Amino acid sequence: MGTYVVTGSASGMGYQAAERLRAAGHSVIGVDLHGAEVIADLSTPQGRTTAARGVVAIAEGGRLDGAVLAAGLGPLPGADRLALIYQVNFYGVVELLEAWQPALAAGKAKVVVVGSNSTTTTPMVPRRAVRSLLAGRPEKAQRAVRPFGPAASSLAYAASKIAVSRWVRRQAVSVDWAGAGIRLNVLAPGAILTPLLTEQLAAPRQAKAVQAFPVPVGGFGDAGQIADWILFMLSDAANFLCGSVVFVDGGSDAYFRADAWPKGPSTLALPRYLWRFAKFARRR
Repeated sequence: MGTYVVTGSASGMGYQAAERLRAAGHSVIGVDLHGAEVIADLSTPQGRTTAARGVVAIAEGGRLDGAVLAAGLGPLPGADRLALIYQVNFYGVVELLEAWQPALAAGKAKVVVVGSNSTTTTPMVPRRAVRSLLAGRPEKAQRAVRPFGPAASSLAYAASKIAVSRWVRRQAVSVDWAGAGIRLNVLAPGAILTPLLTEQLAAPRQAKAVQAFPVPVGGFGDAGQIADWILFMLSDAANFLCGSVVFVDGGSDAYFRADAWPKGPSTLALPRYLWRFAKFARRR
C-alpha cells in the first residue's frame, strides 16, 4: 500500500479519487480549504508553501507513491476571478509538483493532473496568456484576456489548462521526471457534474453556454467515473503512460476536432526534436 496526495480532496473528482484510494487500502493526504489533512489556500503563494511542506511532513519517510492534482476553479465572472483561476489552476499545480519532486522520485510515483477538454474546444484563447503563465507572468496573462469582457474568465480558464498541460508534457519526458521514475500525465474531463459545474449552472450566462455545449453521448459525466480513470492512471498498468493527455469528455473533443489528430512534428520542429532526443539519450 502506498501514500498518495490529492489536492481538492474535499469535493468533486478529488474527493472521489481520495475515497477510492482509501478504499483500496492506501494512505491519502488530502489538501483543500477544509475537510482535509492539510488545510491550505492554493490561490496564494503562502498557501502553496503550506501545502507543499505540510504534505511532505505527513508523508512517511518523505515519500509519495502518487499524486492527484484535482483542485481547480471554474470560469465564473468576477473582478478577481482571473487572478484566482491562474493561481489555483496553474501555479497550484506547478509549484506543488516542483516542491514534491524529491518525494515523488523517492516513490517512483505516478502523477495525474486534472486538466480539461477546454484546452481544445475553447476558441480564441490568447496565446500570449498561455506563454505568460509558462513564463511566470500571471499579471500579463490577465491583461491578455481582459479585453474579451464577459468571456474573459472562460478564456482564462482554458489558458490555465492549456498552460498546465503543456508544462506537464514538457516536464514529463525530462530527466528530472521520467528519468527519476516519475510518470506525469493529464486527464482531460469534459462537463462533469461536480460542485464546480453546479456553480456554473447556477449562473445564467454560464448555464446557457454549458447546456449548449455539444456532448455526443449526452448529459454530464460522473465524478466517480473520472476517479476510476485516475486510479487506472496511478496503477501499474500505466507504467508506460508518460506525458499523455487523456480525454474523457463524452466525445466533445472529437466532435470539434475529428481530423486534427494525429499530426506529426513539423519540418521546422524536427531539429529541436532531434537535439532534445540526443540530449536525453546522453544523460540516460
